[in-house]
Amino acid sequence: MSRYEEVDLSRVRTYPVAERASKVATEQMYHPPADLDSFEAFWNSLPDLLAARELRDLVERIATARAAGAGVLVMAGAHVIKTGLAPGLIRLMEEGWITALALNGAGAIHDLEIAFFGQTSEDVGAHLPEGRFGMARETSLWLNQWTVEAARREEGLGEGLGRAFLEAAPPNVQLSLLASAYRLGVPATVHLSIGTDINQQHPSFSGAAAGEASARDFRILTRQVVELARGVALNLGSAVLLPEVFLKAVSVATNLGTHFTDLTTAVFDFQRHYRPAQNVVERPTRGVGRGYYLIGHHEILLPLLCHVILRRPGPGRSAVEAQGG
Repeated sequence: MSRYEEVDLSRVRTYPVAERASKVATEQMYHPPADLDSFEAFWNSLPDLLAARELRDLVERIATARAAGAGVLVMAGAHVIKTGLAPGLIRLMEEGWITALALNGAGAIHDLEIAFFGQTSEDVGAHLPEGRFGMARETSLWLNQWTVEAARREEGLGEGLGRAFLEAAPPNVQLSLLASAYRLGVPATVHLSIGTDINQQHPSFSGAAAGEASARDFRILTRQVVELARGVALNLGSAVLLPEVFLKAVSVATNLGTHFTDLTTAVFDFQRHYRPAQNVVERPTRGVGRGYYLIGHHEILLPLLCHVILRRPGPGRSAVEAQGG
């Protein structure tokens, strides 16, 4: 027999299961659809729980925002472009779902390389010991030249690069986010942190031009955030830079008189990070909206988001067109 005193479980009080509030019921469960070839049946079969419920809710909020004429800002980290997702975002811009786009410096680099060379993302581990990492000539030379030109023309960096890409007409210009945004008149901005991007280690880099053009892009982005009082901001895979920029843009917009009344924000990433959680999901929406944090691989989750949105009749499209009829 134990030397220690035990609690008497016979005195525990119980109650019927029927009186208990439960979080999961049978009607919320996933049931494989009868029509396995139907995307609509698949979408409707997802469980009404956790991330699946949040993704559905987010899609409805995006649709509601655009129907009301509110903006949808997409902030995309470079990994989104590296995983081949630019065509989906371009399609969303073309059909009026995305009203503003923001990239970091690495995103602009990958966007340029896809458009001009049809490939991107060098092997850093292999090239670093040889002193060759980031030393490919054309990428940095052209990017730096067009940055200087954008500053000279008093353009934003995203605007200037998009224009330059279109004018150069590279083989894959239709796959460039920046060129497509410029073609469509969608404000696209590029936000830099000096010393983080490969073009900045080349002698042709002008810190003055880059700072001037990227500073203008912050003001352009903030003007778009002013339009998000009842709009949507999506952060796709940027762990630090774009969430920080977005928070400051929200602060300036609020200071200038914007009253966020139903702001929707969401982060899509393959793991949870502090700054996106705080600067995108939590702080901007506190008391004035709803934020979501959806975790999963970009190359799976973002095509799902694009597909379900593109099936809807967006701005200027009929239901028949949205369904491919």
